[in-house]
Amino acid sequence: MEASCLELALEGERLCKAGDCRAGVSFFEAAVQVGTEDLKTLSAIYSQLGNAYFYLHEYNKALEYHHHDLTLARTIGDRLGEAKASGNLGNTLKVLGNFDEAILCCERHLEISRELYDRIGEARALYNLGNVFHSQGKSLACTGTRDPGEFPEEVKFALQKAVDYYEANLSIVTDLGDRAAQGRAYGNLGNTHYLLGNFRKAVSSHEQRLLIAKEFGDRSAERRAYSNLGNAFIFLGEFEMAAEYYKKTLQLARQLKDRAVEAQSCYSLGNTYTLLQDYEKAIDYHLKHLAIARELYDRVGEGRACWSLGNAYTALGNHDEAVHFAEKHLEISREVRKIMSCLLRSSSLRK
Repeated sequence: MEASCLELALEGERLCKAGDCRAGVSFFEAAVQVGTEDLKTLSAIYSQLGNAYFYLHEYNKALEYHHHDLTLARTIGDRLGEAKASGNLGNTLKVLGNFDEAILCCERHLEISRELYDRIGEARALYNLGNVFHSQGKSLACTGTRDPGEFPEEVKFALQKAVDYYEANLSIVTDLGDRAAQGRAYGNLGNTHYLLGNFRKAVSSHEQRLLIAKEFGDRSAERRAYSNLGNAFIFLGEFEMAAEYYKKTLQLARQLKDRAVEAQSCYSLGNTYTLLQDYEKAIDYHLKHLAIARELYDRVGEGRACWSLGNAYTALGNHDEAVHFAEKHLEISREVRKIMSCLLRSSSLRK
């Protein structure tokens, strides 16, 4: 029985590491059914089951197994296991939007890590707390209606807490020489400073993120850093700098064959050249955005492109093209509104 349970769990772990979490879950659950008297092994299986379900986006199942893991860790007096289970619970609760509970779990992870002088665990707990407060701030922010830095005080409070925790995390991972963790911290710091309206600090953080991404040859992270730098320079009013970073974003998006990011980069460049009053270039990029949006069947993106093209042609005095794109924008807006109305009615009926 002991060997069978352990063998099943090891196979589940192997499958998850190979990227087949669905099959891994089956083996872990089989291991639980077989059972074991080694409660530490069972706790580890619960933990991995929770992580696998988290990866599969089945967050309620993840929550269930992380709760089992926490209960068992406390029962056998495994303080390190309790800390890790608390951290996993915090991450899962954050995704589910239960921020207050998530904060309590992450604080417990931090408290135990400090008691055990576990610097790596402490760094993780600080990073997770930063993520929870960042998510809480964004959930309260209604970012669709406000510019960065123009949020209510409760939003700014949550985002400032996120900054404090990311900076504390950065201090430890710098001491530990963990460059990958430093990169993640700088990226999140940059995003949070951007939301707070601290655009110079956002630039400084994203420049560090970019440097570390290049060290690791992480082109996806490099692409995100370029995009974030472009966004920050827009709000600083340095449009030429923003355009240069958006061009680098576009170049990498094409190399990575990411058509959605390529479309967004063209849209950003079109808007930037509109701000620079270079309407010919703006139109060129918005037409590229429009073509990709049509290819991706992105009607919302297509509508945005048509709206921007209408404005650019108006600025050039080309009223025939301006009217054409304004009419296309109106047509798409009505279509999207109709679809959204049907979806909302369907959702209401299911309730």
